[in-house]
Amino acid sequence: MMKNLPGTGATQRDVQMMQRALALAREAAAMDETPVGAVVYETVTGDVLASAHNRREADADPTAHAEILALRAAAQRVGDWRLNHCTLIVTLEPCAMCAGAIVNARIGRLVYGAADPKAGAVASLYTLCEDARLNHRVTPIPGVLAAEAGALLKTFFQNKRR
Repeated sequence: MMKNLPGTGATQRDVQMMQRALALAREAAAMDETPVGAVVYETVTGDVLASAHNRREADADPTAHAEILALRAAAQRVGDWRLNHCTLIVTLEPCAMCAGAIVNARIGRLVYGAADPKAGAVASLYTLCEDARLNHRVTPIPGVLAAEAGALLKTFFQNKRR
């Protein structure tokens, strides 16, 4: 059984998986991709089903966000597009495309690191994951290792501007 950490909805497993997602984000940065990493794990057992980092540049694909790639791989692995028994961990607040995919995949839990004030569609600009007009809702758990995730993004973009 996963225990929630005091003052958050996050569990110890969420923090471990966020550390894994951050390692993936660092891999993305080394490939000159925006450093975002994602992990999908089975909520009850803690088994990792899929993980990915951004690959938009490598794949020349505007949809190759870490979340989309991880959701696709997890669905393939379980043989079902419904991932209501899963937790998605991502280092950056999902954009509108990814938030829509999260809702459509029926993700059971969403945990993210840094907020995205320019494109975040979970809390910053929109609240797609909790919109009562949609057929599925997931309450996000924001801010898990946010400082580390934010610092990674900040450093990446500072280096890009040089």
